Formats: sequence, C-alpha cells, structure tokens
Amino acid sequence: MDPLYEALLYCNIPSVAERSLEGHAPHHFKLVSVHVFIRHGDRYPLYVIPKTKRPEIDCTLVANRKPYHPKLEAFVSHMSKGSGASFESPLHFLPLYPNHPLCEMGELTQTGVVQHLQNGQLLRDIYLKKHKLLPNDWSADQLYLETTGKSRTLQSGLALLYGFLPDFDWKKIYFRHQPSALFCSGNCYCPVRNQYLEKEQRRQYLLRLKNSQLERAYGEMAKIVDIPTKQLRAANPVDSMLCHFCHNVSFPCTRNGCIGMEHFKVIKTHQIEDERERREKKLYLGYALLGAHPILNQTISRMQRAAEGRKEEIFALYSAHDVTLSPLLSALGLTEARFPRFAARLIFELWQDREKPSEHSVRILYNGVDVTFHTSFCQDHHKRSPKPMCPLENLVRFVKRDMFVALGSSSTNYYDACHREGF
Repeated sequence: MDPLYEALLYCNIPSVAERSLEGHAPHHFKLVSVHVFIRHGDRYPLYVIPKTKRPEIDCTLVANRKPYHPKLEAFVSHMSKGSGASFESPLHFLPLYPNHPLCEMGELTQTGVVQHLQNGQLLRDIYLKKHKLLPNDWSADQLYLETTGKSRTLQSGLALLYGFLPDFDWKKIYFRHQPSALFCSGNCYCPVRNQYLEKEQRRQYLLRLKNSQLERAYGEMAKIVDIPTKQLRAANPVDSMLCHFCHNVSFPCTRNGCIGMEHFKVIKTHQIEDERERREKKLYLGYALLGAHPILNQTISRMQRAAEGRKEEIFALYSAHDVTLSPLLSALGLTEARFPRFAARLIFELWQDREKPSEHSVRILYNGVDVTFHTSFCQDHHKRSPKPMCPLENLVRFVKRDMFVALGSSSTNYYDACHREGF
C-alpha cells in the first residue's frame, strides 16, 4: 500500500462519505444488543519534535471552521450543562469538550469531535430510528459507558453519545473509569501476556535495525534538529508528523533544513512492513489473545444476559485507544484489519431469530464493514449456513475455550494461561 494513502486513511478526514453495513439483517431478525468499541478521535500529538515549533492547531470548537457538524454548537451547549453529571472518579476532573486556542498535548481537536458526532449520528439512524434498540423513555441501566482517564477518550465518548442520543438527560449518564488501556478491570495481572509483549518489542527492534533507509532518515532528521539520533527516536517524531500531515501544516524547519515528506514516507513504509511482519511472527497474537480476553469475556457475559431477555446494558460503549482496539482485532483473527485510525469503531451486534426465538447470532463490524466471516471463530460458518451472521455459541466457545487453544497451551482458563510456567 502507498504510505501516503495509508496515512490519509489514518487521518480519516470526516468529509469522506463511508459506507456502513451496521444493522443489516433479514427482516425476521430482531436486534437485541450492541457493543461499541471506539478509538478516540483526531488529537494533538503526544510528543514534540525537539527544537522545533509546535504545530499551531486550535482546539476550541468553532462553528464556521471545517470540519463542521450540524450538531456542533448544540453539543458544546449541552456539554456546558454537564458539570454536575456523575462520572466515576477521577473522570469528574476532566473537561467535557476541548477548549484551548493552542491545543494541549494529546487534546482532542475539532476534527476528533466531528468524527464522533458523525459516528453517533450514524448509529442513531440505524440502531434507534430503524431498529428501535432503546425505547424513547430509555433508562440509565440500559447503557453501559466506560472510558480511560484521558480527556480525549471521555470527550470522544460524549461526542458519540450526543450524536446517538441528542440532548440526553445528564441524570441518566454514568461513565465508568477504566485504569487500563486493555480494559481488563480486575484481571490485569498476566505475566505471560507481558512476556509476549517483551518478545514482540524485541522483534520490532530487530526489524528496525535491519532497515538502513529508516536509519538514514532518522539520522538526517536528527541533524536537522541538532540532537542525537537516539534522542530523536525517543521523541517519536512520526506522531507529530502525522499531525502536520493530517492538518495540512508544513513539516518543521530549522536553520539546518526541513523535515520533509520523504522522511515521513520512509517511516510510514516501515510501519506498514512492521505490521506485515507482526502478523507473520504471531508474537503479537499471543499478547493480543491474553490482552483482549477480559474485555471479550465481559462482552459475551453481557450478550448472554441480553439473550436471556434481560434489558440492562443493551447498548455498551467503550471509549478507548489504538492499543485497545489493536489487540481486540488481532485476537478475533482479523488479520487484514488496518491499524485503528482516529475514530475507528469496532461493533458487536446481537440478533434474535424471531422464527426461532431461542437462537441468537452475532455480527462483527469494523469501520462499517461486516467482518463476521473473517473472524477466526466464524470463518467457515457461512459455507454451512445461509444466515448472514454467526451463532452466539461460536463466539462464547471462542472466548471460553478456543482463545486458550490458539495459544498452544494446555490451559483452559485465563488465570492458568497467564501464569503458565516454561513459556
């Protein structure tokens, strides 16, 4: 793939219309519950390229500036009334929308807010207007909302929620705080997962060492900003360069020259190669299977309760990061899925067959594309069944048993897989 085209996909400029296959099912199927995992929207960089001027991007929300959304002003107005809302600590200390004339590090931009207002509106049109997932008088216990403790994830979750439920009643909203980017709640201690991650990071390091073009690009950039190459690497310049690229801001210059598009292309090309090798070597898959298990286990429990007819938590929203979605995609076997761009969405739908009410099926969608039959737990099912979805039992069996089988261990539960000796 062309590295610049890949970078454009990553930016996901909101004016680009996107096909969406959410909510598609034969007429005799009833939508029972929906589970949404998002990456936060477009943000200001987390790192600064040393000795260069920070990109000047305005993080206030302005109606006459592109990109725009018809609900933008109403969103700001509604957020300003939410200061008394209940959020799990420490979320109540965070601002509910971005508001700095010069963005702070990692702050959500107007682009990021618009991306998730759009996501929310899209899901509203499909799940509420078409499928009536929630009644008009929906109650607080029908939603499950969770976010990490970063302003960009809370604000992205609120923007999507506002697009989904415009002018929602603040008294019905409760965001839970998740300290871990893996959303592993009380099941985060997993030594074997960390060992997989260490081996994966070693693989990344060795691949980087082999790439003389990448080495040269970093060397040239380090000379331009007059610091050692090692220090430039530690400053993760691609994060800042992506911001320049996505917001059409010139790359930084010093009296020694300019960091340019050719440097950016070399780094992006290497990232694409790294993704390819990551899939082949499978170390990341081991990390992902253990990293994603707690949140997948929580999701199937919620689905099973909904399948039994329970009406609580039928719409779940997790506002998260690329390091949340990547392990989920990998664990599900979605090897062709692109790296989670800003405002990426991964959705699990649970459906009931009205003709056979005891039968429930799932669909998995990534950025509006139906990827159900690309998952490792449902790859072959469509060859045996005309239904455009997968039995819920397949997903349950995958999470309860097959994820551990895929690790190549004799473990049959999460604790044993995390603590097995001799890995």
